[in-house]
Parts: sequence; C-alpha cells; structure tokens
Amino acid sequence: MLDALAQGYGKSTIIDNLSVTLQPGITALLGPNGAGKTTLLRTLATVMPPRNGRIRIDDVEIDDERSARKIRDRIGYLPQDFGFDPLMKVVDFVTYAAWMRGVPAGKWRQAVDETLKMVDLADRRRSRMRSLSGGMRQRAGIAWAIVGRPRVVLLDEPTVGLDPRQRLQFRKIIAELRDTVVVLSTHLIDDVAAVCDRVIVMHGGVARFDGSVAELSALGHDGLPGHSPLERAYMHLLPEGEQSL
Repeated sequence: MLDALAQGYGKSTIIDNLSVTLQPGITALLGPNGAGKTTLLRTLATVMPPRNGRIRIDDVEIDDERSARKIRDRIGYLPQDFGFDPLMKVVDFVTYAAWMRGVPAGKWRQAVDETLKMVDLADRRRSRMRSLSGGMRQRAGIAWAIVGRPRVVLLDEPTVGLDPRQRLQFRKIIAELRDTVVVLSTHLIDDVAAVCDRVIVMHGGVARFDGSVAELSALGHDGLPGHSPLERAYMHLLPEGEQSL
C-alpha cells in the first residue's frame, strides 16, 4: 500500500502524492521516460526511502532502515541494469538470490532447479554469467527476482533484449505468478495486453489511470495514433503535444 507517496532526487520531485493499493496479480506500469516508473519500483524495493507518505507491505510499515530489512526477503526486484559477477555460474547466481531471500538451505536446490526450468536456463546452469547472451542474461535476472516465490515481484523493463520466442516464454513465467503481487514496468503494449490484469499509467509522477486492461482499452478511439485500442487509449491519457508516435 502506498499512501500519499512523494519521492524525488535532490530538489526534483518525481512522484507526487501517489496512493495505490497493490493486490495479487500482474500490474503494468506504463508511461513515457521520466514518468516516475523506475523511481516507484526503487521505492517499493526499499532502495529509496520515501520523502513523504507511507508504504506498507504485508503487515510492515516501512519508515526506516530497520523496518525495510524486515521486508526485503519478501521482495524480488529486477532493475533495468542489474549487477552480477561475470565469473559466477548461473546456478550460483540464482542460489545466492535464494539465500538472500531467506530460502532454507535444504530447499535451495529444488527452488533453483524449478526457477531455472521456468526461465529456460536449466541447460545453462553451469555456464558463467559472462558467457550468456543478452537475452539469457536477462532471463537469469528474472530467475534472480522470482526464486523462492517472494510475496512481491518488481520488474523494470524485463523483456529488454528478449527475442519474440523468449518474450512468449516470459509471459508464460509471469502468468504462473498470479498469486503474487507482480509490478511490471514496460513500454511494450502487447505484453500488457497479453499478461496483465491491471494497468497504472503514470505521467509527471502521478497516476493518470488505474484500472483493468479492458477499462483502459475502452478509452481509445480511432482519432488517436496507435495500432490497437490499447495503444490508442494510452495515447489518449498523455497530455496534448505528446500524442504522436
């Protein structure tokens, strides 16, 4: 739950008075660059403390570093540019994530094996991270975020670098997480249409729309740019002057 969240960098306000309650299911964050999507994910991941307002995950209100530490093992977060040791093997990379998430040691192997199978990397488990293609590396990052089935999964542009077949695989992975709170930042409207239950459209640090995919599609009309009702509806929500492709 976010209540009147304010967030920013230096003197700049990026998110202003945002209130959102997240439920299990797949929520898309849509918006142009600079809309506040990455800042929101970083705040939810407890990387950045809020400037103002309240954040509550499960029964924990996050208001300082101590409360943030209580909740981090329930959060899986994949930033756009995630770090890794290039010499680390894929299986060790994902096992490390399982350890950080508090998965019991006796369950590491099963959790890691299941996750690598989900992201289609079981045959590359012994490969070093530096040897992976960009798409494989991105799937290893997704495995990092979901191993151990955290309560909240935050994915920032997770399909960057994936080819069409891999994007279909990604959608299958995400569809299996519907009992989890998944927040997916993306620019790809077709991914939203395929897997998301809810859409939040952000612009200028505020939510201009919050509802189902069908409700968003209903806002589109033929006079707007776009190749689908969902694309046209998204363009409808942008300020005049930004409604061109």
